Amino acid sequence: MASTIPLMAEDNQILIPPSFIALFVEPGRTRPHAPREHIAERYEFCEDLAHLLTEQAGNKLWQLGITESDVLQRVAQGLAGGAAGVDEAEARWVLRRLAELMGWADPGEGPPAG
Repeated sequence: MASTIPLMAEDNQILIPPSFIALFVEPGRTRPHAPREHIAERYEFCEDLAHLLTEQAGNKLWQLGITESDVLQRVAQGLAGGAAGVDEAEARWVLRRLAELMGWADPGEGPPAG
């Protein structure tokens, strides 16, 4: 993952983690290719989405009696294709953030299952 410094807008005190900023850094580069306002907007959306998915993920785990990995695979399928408002890289980040919020194993950086 690229070593980047978290972006912080002058009027916004949200620290954006390097793992999210890395989504906007092209291979071989060190600086994001998008303006910080755009990155901050996308981060807030993706972070909110991950938090919203925690209740749904917990319910699926309990209701269906499936594994955490199976829940994450189902969430990945729901995030695929852009209908959720995220691109493929953001979907992977949301999935990893969801796993972190739930205290589950990191699903890794591979493509979302689905």
